Amino acid sequence: MDYKNIIPFLVMPLFLIAVEIGAILLVRPVQAAGITAFEDPTSLVNPFIFIVLLLLFTAFLLLLIKFGKKKWIGAIIALSFFLTFVYIFMALVNVITIDSNLAIFLILTLSILATAILFKYPEWYVIDSLGILIAAGIAAIFGSSLEYYLVVLLLALLAVYDAISVYKTKHMITLAEGIIDLKTPILFVIPKKRGYSFIHEGIGKLEDGGERAAFIIGMGDLIMPSILVVSANVFLRGWRLFGVINIPALGAIIGSFAGLAVLLYFVASGRPQAGLPPLNGGTILGFLAGWALVGFA
Repeated sequence: MDYKNIIPFLVMPLFLIAVEIGAILLVRPVQAAGITAFEDPTSLVNPFIFIVLLLLFTAFLLLLIKFGKKKWIGAIIALSFFLTFVYIFMALVNVITIDSNLAIFLILTLSILATAILFKYPEWYVIDSLGILIAAGIAAIFGSSLEYYLVVLLLALLAVYDAISVYKTKHMITLAEGIIDLKTPILFVIPKKRGYSFIHEGIGKLEDGGERAAFIIGMGDLIMPSILVVSANVFLRGWRLFGVINIPALGAIIGSFAGLAVLLYFVASGRPQAGLPPLNGGTILGFLAGWALVGFA
């Protein structure tokens, strides 16, 4: 493996840790702003609501692709990102004491600007920078709204679904290809060569030798492990490293890195891979190991 293939494999763990640390740091602002994904974080129904909404959303996007309405996908995702930015900036602006009207103005202005930049100039470094903020914000909201044992259940179900959708039905590959064709910024993009432009090349343009010009991974692949990291850190007490992170959450981070290493090993084959089975599996095992170290307290 030459340097252009090694660099993406070295950068991706940095993205993962950036999302996980960012999510942990965003928890307090999110909680202070009263932002929650579920009213009752202990309800067993929550993971299944998440799964059903995911299935419905995926099915809707696939129908749009089938009937040649791909441009609608971009509009729907843009709206989703705008609303996500609203929640994130609501949490961040809430940290400072300012007039409520000014706060609303700042939140809307920042959300509109971030969404506009992301979709009007979707260069890889713009996508990656704002993608880390989006992923960390989503992980912070869901992780602080769902008890750790329910997150474990959710991650296990999603891992099974991801494997089926990639290797069996292959509908996730169809969805990914449709989104990539639109250059919709819901993927982390890491170039393999100097001067690479996601705007002009996407990832479909092949370099000499038949290799892709960039390595990609879905935002969801980094969000899901981070949700367990956050949940473990929020709902489990005990000693915290640097006063910030507890042992079960730290174990989840270490496990997510191990899962990512397994995923990247298989990605090196050049074939599409389901990211959540190794990522979620490693995160769950790491969390359980860390939780066991503190006596399941």
